[in-house]
Amino acid sequence: MYDIKDEEEKYVLVGVATSENDDITQSIDELEELVDTAGGIVVGRLIQNRENIHPATYIGKGKIEELRALISEMSATGVVCDDELTPAQQRNLEEALQLKVIDRTTVILDIFAKHATTKEGKIQVELAQLRYRSTRLIGLRDLSRLGGGIGTRGPGEKKLETDRRLIKDRIAQLKNELDEIKKNRDTLRSARGKANIPVVAIVGYTNAGKSTLLNCLTGAGVLEEDKLFATLDPTTRNLTLESGQQLLLTDTVGFIRKLPHHLIEAFRSTLEEAKYSDIILHVVDSSNPDVDRQMHTVYETLGRLGISDKIIITAFNKQDKPDAEKTLRDFKADYTVKISAKSGENMEELLQLIEKVLTERSLLLEKVFTYQEAGKIQLVRKYGRLICEEYRQEGIFVRAYVPSDIYQMISV
Repeated sequence: MYDIKDEEEKYVLVGVATSENDDITQSIDELEELVDTAGGIVVGRLIQNRENIHPATYIGKGKIEELRALISEMSATGVVCDDELTPAQQRNLEEALQLKVIDRTTVILDIFAKHATTKEGKIQVELAQLRYRSTRLIGLRDLSRLGGGIGTRGPGEKKLETDRRLIKDRIAQLKNELDEIKKNRDTLRSARGKANIPVVAIVGYTNAGKSTLLNCLTGAGVLEEDKLFATLDPTTRNLTLESGQQLLLTDTVGFIRKLPHHLIEAFRSTLEEAKYSDIILHVVDSSNPDVDRQMHTVYETLGRLGISDKIIITAFNKQDKPDAEKTLRDFKADYTVKISAKSGENMEELLQLIEKVLTERSLLLEKVFTYQEAGKIQLVRKYGRLICEEYRQEGIFVRAYVPSDIYQMISV
């Protein structure tokens, strides 16, 4: 009997700090989490302070020698750089080290390939990978010689090692498939609009607890795991508030610093769920020491998506943890609340806050409906918040908050 095990991938992390205010330490810590999520083991790290990233080799020659010694000492099988490498930088580093060299973008794409389960998710991941790797075909042939592991999941090496024309054709095919899915998504979105059901998009930094919150509020059954990008495919669930008001909660892909633009483009149709929502629910990991920068990254990513005019509710999650930040930050939030999606702490307060926002977006309707018009009151019950309903001789008196379009339909 032979005990056959997959060879462990051991990586040294490399980063470059270009200013005193650079958050390189936190960024490398996060990169270690990414590598761990992708299935690798971090055995060392190397940081260089430079005015600029070396255009040819990412780090300087002296650091390359230092890196080579660290690789030998730790028996590392690869190197992960904290920034997106140019094809030349990747190739030059691999030649200098005679070892597999990948970057942060490759690791993130690999995790996405690992976690994509729906057809749309798989297409988006493959599209992002092909766009990224199309300029790295020569490097990939060298990479196949240096071994597999992180960075080789997804489309597969055979597909990637075809010529540029075939990759271009494949990208065009995937874009057409994605366009069809986008049309279906737009149809669903249009139907939601006609149904006048408000949409709340849950956004946040990766691993902030978005899926846990969705499960807590709706019992959605989405995977919860203490890993970066544990869930990838968006989930939408119906939620009925205490007043009877219905709304849709939509989970979105987690944000992260240095989020590859290839992913932003490939996942644009998914991320646009936030763009077309009525309210944005920003979930924050209040126990993370880097909470300020994570919040900034979320706002920055929303800005890249053209989302700047939405009402934002910020939920400072993970209050059950002893190291959670107890002070609510102002930032760009219109409303704030402290919660724990895991323990259920303050869920009622969060739901009341959502209802308050929806009410503020509605118009007050006070009208007597004749008994022949009683059917219109069903619209109020379904899409608004009924405060008072009195049966009088002349008809049914209703006081309620309703969306503006419903108000126009039934107030005449």
